[in-house]
Amino acid sequence: MKCGQCQSDDIKVIESRDVADGQAIRRRRMCNACGARFTTYERLERPQLIVIKNDGTRELFNRSKLMAGLYRACDKTPVTSLQLDKVVNQIEQDLYDCSEPEIKSNKIGELVMDQLAALNDVAYVRFASVYRRFKDIASFEKELNHIRQQRLKN
Repeated sequence: MKCGQCQSDDIKVIESRDVADGQAIRRRRMCNACGARFTTYERLERPQLIVIKNDGTRELFNRSKLMAGLYRACDKTPVTSLQLDKVVNQIEQDLYDCSEPEIKSNKIGELVMDQLAALNDVAYVRFASVYRRFKDIASFEKELNHIRQQRLKN
């Protein structure tokens, strides 16, 4: 580790704490040469997940792409960035827990739908409308009835 200011490698850790529900460590560091302070994050490096898209193409799992989709679904709702970060962490953990190096995109979509259903109805319906490719009002009504039935069960 080198200082971003003076490039010295004489760095000390002045504070460490767990973040992301224990999935990462945040460290505050200080350069002994110039006194600059900075933050680093350590995360367990996991094997790359490959997403198999509906057209059969494969791409690397992209946490940022998932987060961007969730932000769009949650636009103008009371859902916070912290809540979305927890959702993405949970989805990512679920994907790694299945112990498969390749994941179909529809599995990710279903995990997102499960998380959004518990978080915010509007965000859930927005995501579902894109994910399930609603073509008419009847499709929306069917999904809304599904939400109502789930609420009655709980």
